[in-house]
Amino acid sequence: MPLDNCKLVNFPVISDPRGNLTFIESGQHLPFEFKRVYYLYDVPGGSERGGHAHRNLSQVIIAMSGSFDVHLDDGRGKRSYHLNRSYYGLYICPMIWREIDNFSSGSVCMVLASDHFDESDYYRNHSEFLLAAKTLSPGR
Repeated sequence: MPLDNCKLVNFPVISDPRGNLTFIESGQHLPFEFKRVYYLYDVPGGSERGGHAHRNLSQVIIAMSGSFDVHLDDGRGKRSYHLNRSYYGLYICPMIWREIDNFSSGSVCMVLASDHFDESDYYRNHSEFLLAAKTLSPGR
């Protein structure tokens, strides 16, 4: 099941009395090399983000500050994650619909993406995504 490919990824933590340090190295801590980093912040209460899927792009979503919920849908099943720590992220493989909500005040959502922005890689209509997901083999 494609949802089983989506998982939490732990990052190294270096603890020190002055505070903790976490780092992510492309090709070391992720199942892909990342080419783009972006982040969401100042999200108004009650707002939702995401609402799309990618044909080929892989991503890791990290709660750098605060917390939020990520809801995943592969067209066959659904799963939700509550992200609230900066030392782990949620890996999302291609062909997974994602929605992000329940942002806490002051939250920052950082995303590491496997490629540069390409509008043609997006499914922005859930019905079109579901139709495409059904045409793929169960093991993808």
